[in-house]
Parts: sequence; structure tokens; C-alpha cells
Amino acid sequence: MGLYQIVILIIIGILSGMLSGLIGIGGGIILVPCLVFMLGYSQLNAQGTSLAVLLLPVGIFAVINYYQKGYVNINATLLISLGFIVGAFFGSKLAFELPIEIVKKLFGITMLTLALRLIFY
Repeated sequence: MGLYQIVILIIIGILSGMLSGLIGIGGGIILVPCLVFMLGYSQLNAQGTSLAVLLLPVGIFAVINYYQKGYVNINATLLISLGFIVGAFFGSKLAFELPIEIVKKLFGITMLTLALRLIFY
């Protein structure tokens, strides 16, 4: 891995971390497109790398800040996490079965739909 890639990865991490702390996004919405378009990762490689980042407690300090201000619902967090574990397992299995073009389109449609809903609703 060259110096350019190291610098880009650190910048992507800072950007996604800042956006995650600021407005609660970062993983798939920032990391995946940046890895694909800036570093040429395949869609599945970018998705796997993004999920690996989530595996570690990268947002712990942001969570502490939100928790101290009373903005973390622990019960909801535990239930969502349980569902996320199950959903991520089966979703990743499905990603490997679908043609990569379909996975890319699903990702793009999801991002576009979310963006339009946030802008207009």
C-alpha cells in the first residue's frame, strides 16, 4: 500500500467519522462510495471493508458524547444491534449470490431513495 492510499484512507476515515458524529452517517453512505470511486475497490470489497470498520468500536467517543447528553436509547441500541447481526449475516450471504451489477444498483437506488426522502420529507 502506497503513501497516496494511506493518506486517502485516513482522510476517508476522518470524513466519515466527522459525518457520523455530526449527522449520524458514515459507514455505507460515505465509506463505500469513497473506496469505490477514489481507490478503485470493488463494490463487495468496499462493503466488506466498511463492515469491518463497524466491527471495531470506532464511534465510541461520539457515542459517549451523545450518551452524556441523553441522546442514546440503550434498549433500542441493543435491539437494533441484535437485528443488525442477523440481517448483516443474511444480507452478506445474499450479496455473494447476486450479480455484482445488481448489488451496485441496489446500493445506488437505496442511496438515491434515502437522499430524496431526506430532501423532500
